[in-house]
Parts: sequence; C-alpha cells; structure tokens
Amino acid sequence: MTKLILSTSNIMSSGPSILRRPTSQKSNVELVNSLRGNFRASKQAVTLARDGKHTSQQDGDITNNEIPYETWTVKENDSLYIPSIDFESSGLVEERGQYDITVKLFFLPGTSASQRCQHAKEAIDVVLKELNMPSIDLLIVSFPGVTLDSSMDCHDPVSGDVPSGEGEDLNAMTKTWKALEWLQEEGLARRIGVAEFGKDRLQNFLHRTKIRPAVDQISLKDNCTVPKPLLELAKQENIALLEHMDCTNILPSGTIRELLGPGPNGAGVLAGPSGQSDGIKGDIAPQWVIKYTAVVENRGVIENRGYFAMAELRQ
Repeated sequence: MTKLILSTSNIMSSGPSILRRPTSQKSNVELVNSLRGNFRASKQAVTLARDGKHTSQQDGDITNNEIPYETWTVKENDSLYIPSIDFESSGLVEERGQYDITVKLFFLPGTSASQRCQHAKEAIDVVLKELNMPSIDLLIVSFPGVTLDSSMDCHDPVSGDVPSGEGEDLNAMTKTWKALEWLQEEGLARRIGVAEFGKDRLQNFLHRTKIRPAVDQISLKDNCTVPKPLLELAKQENIALLEHMDCTNILPSGTIRELLGPGPNGAGVLAGPSGQSDGIKGDIAPQWVIKYTAVVENRGVIENRGYFAMAELRQ
C-alpha cells in the first residue's frame, strides 16, 4: 500500500489576501482547482529545467502530460508526495507569536476511528513541516456524514433547533477525539474544536470528553440564524460558534482519480481503466483532507493558506 500525499502549496503566493475579504469559492472547488494548478506548475518547472523554456498554461496541459510522474513527485518510504515538496525552503516568515494558525481536518468516509487517530497525527505533522512552526492555534475536526441540516427550514418554529445529520455514532467520534486531546496535551494544538454539531450531539459529546471542544463550526444557509438551543448551550459551556462554507465530503474518490489519472485534466500519476496508459495501478481510497490558514494577526493578512490530502493506493 502506498500513501499519496497531495498538496496545493501556498495558494496565496500570487499576492497577500486581506482577512476581511471573503473567498468566493467553496472549499471543494478551491481544493480541486488549487491541486490541479500546483500539479501543472510543478510539471512546467520540470519542462523549464529540461528544455530551457516555459510552456503556457494552455499548452502545458498537453505537453506536460508527457512528463513521467517520477520527475515531479518524490517517494519517501511508503509515501508518494504529489508534487514533491522542499520543506527546507517552505515556512512562514515571522516568529510564531505573530500568527494565528487555524487548521481544519476533514475525515473522509470509509475510515475507522482507530485509523483516524493516526491520520490526525500525520496530517498535523505535515502542516507543521510546511509552515515550519511548532504548533497551531486551533484544530477543528469534521466527521464524515455529520451535518447541521438547514436545507428545509432555518429552524423549528417551536424549539428553534436544527436536526443534525446522523453521521457516525458518538463512540467512534469519542475515540477519534482522544487523538486530538493528545495533540493539545503535547502542545501541538492550543485549542481543538468540532464542526456541524447540533445541540443534542454536542451535549452528549461533552460528557464523553476530557478536553472539551473550544469551538463548534457550523454552516448556516439562506440567512438562517443559529438555532436557539445550540446558542444557549454554547454560551453555557463557553464554546465559540463559528460559521464556515466547507463541504463535508470535500474529496470524493472519483474526484481524486480524475485529478491523478490520465487525460487532459489528469496529472498522469495513475493508470487509466483496465491498466491502460502509463501510471500506477491500483484502487484509490481517500482518507483525509486538511486545510490550513496562517494569518499575520497585527495586519489581518493571510500569509499562507493551502491544503493537503491523503489517499491510500491499494495495489
């Protein structure tokens, strides 16, 4: 089995972004577009080094598909980094105290609680290496299938509550949460939080944890307000409620195969159906996605923002 580690690099590298300016892209669109752009840039860098000329973005998709994936990726033990990363040259510019670093870890469907404990440590480790920082300020975890459903009505007219999507059971979540508690105890994450927990789920979850979530990140649609029972519980337990625009299933298996497969829109890392075309053969299973944002606090500027994703290739 090979672990495929996909990275977007710093998607703010084209210029600084003022924090108050909201992004217009959903997280899944931003992730896929940024991955594809980083793959293209890495291939073009190989072309430039080899041929001494730069290809245009339009021509690059045609020319660079002929470049073997081995030339712009790197294998380290059981992990293949797509594209290769020079951690020695990456990292934030200022001292640690100048930044507010927020990370959101998306566990994808099909992974067990025991696997996620290891995944959490791996995902945080690669972000810390990328930023060259000893810790992050906030780690939010998103469990697969857990949604605060506001697609029908904003809230119940009597209770004001919003039903939470079923997702997985609390036992699996609690087991996974212990890994996040360990990260906080080790000083790698100063605060930890959850996403899309409604009042009932959050209340039941609190009784099972040693370190309580500092944050509950929720999605509000169509100008809905925070459900009153959830708002009251959050105030009572001193839990901050934050809003987000992320997708729960941020990277389906079909999307990652399209990204890495052959063809004009693929990176040429994976072989095509039935093993046709060059590339690695096997079944692919996405495991996690992690999004990170580093803000220079005194200037309100996003210096570094990006994603990593991990998928297992079972040959």
